[in-house]
Amino acid sequence: MDCKADIKAIVLDLDGTLLNSRKEVSERCEQAILTCYKNGMTIIFATARAPRFVRIFLPQELREIASIIYYNGALIEEYTTSYRRHYPIEPSIAHELIEYIVLHDDVALSVESEDRWYSTKTLDYSKAMNAVVNPIVVSREELKSIPASKLLISDYPKYEMLHQQFKDKVSMVCTDEATLIQIMAHGVTKKREVMELCTRHHISMDYVMPFGDDWNDMELFQACQYPVAMGNAIQELKEVAYLVTSTNDEDGVANVLERLM
Repeated sequence: MDCKADIKAIVLDLDGTLLNSRKEVSERCEQAILTCYKNGMTIIFATARAPRFVRIFLPQELREIASIIYYNGALIEEYTTSYRRHYPIEPSIAHELIEYIVLHDDVALSVESEDRWYSTKTLDYSKAMNAVVNPIVVSREELKSIPASKLLISDYPKYEMLHQQFKDKVSMVCTDEATLIQIMAHGVTKKREVMELCTRHHISMDYVMPFGDDWNDMELFQACQYPVAMGNAIQELKEVAYLVTSTNDEDGVANVLERLM
């Protein structure tokens, strides 16, 4: 691997990347990450998930050495320095989105707000999204008053129409085999927040190696010189990757990191 001497930071997606199908971090992957850290590399985890999910599925030893990007960039926490940033959706835009979605279709809409999850109806995501808890049920007016880190819409058939309507007001991505729409504040992406953290650590994006598997990793891949797609990644991500590793069930992350060391 020609890039061995260049890598200064590693960015790891969780679902479909570091976590295997059982939502576990293998011992081999954990040790590979810790070895990279001990060799001076900056470790960043970048996920669409909420903090509560990360606390359960990411080992404490990894959390304590890392910067963590939640909600595709809407919330950042750096455990080594107590650095924290939150970028909620503009309230008026969140109101507009909620009204548009609710009036157009009877869909599963929910709002994530700094580690609390809300919806206007009872939703069971324990299997579909491996949810730790299900959303708190509130009225539509209450939902509109909550500072939205991220909006989630499940099984919505009109993504292109929704994207066209709001593309200049929010960041939007459709993931999980086109079954989940994730909406963040305008400009919020994994790429932007990784760039923010790398600036803090005086690291050029040319020396960043991101690992990922889905559409919400695409912009970050395009901004880095050494992106690594998982064997189970979408084809579009593989096409822009520096290399394609094995799947998340085959320690694909460790297979690359061990070669770096």
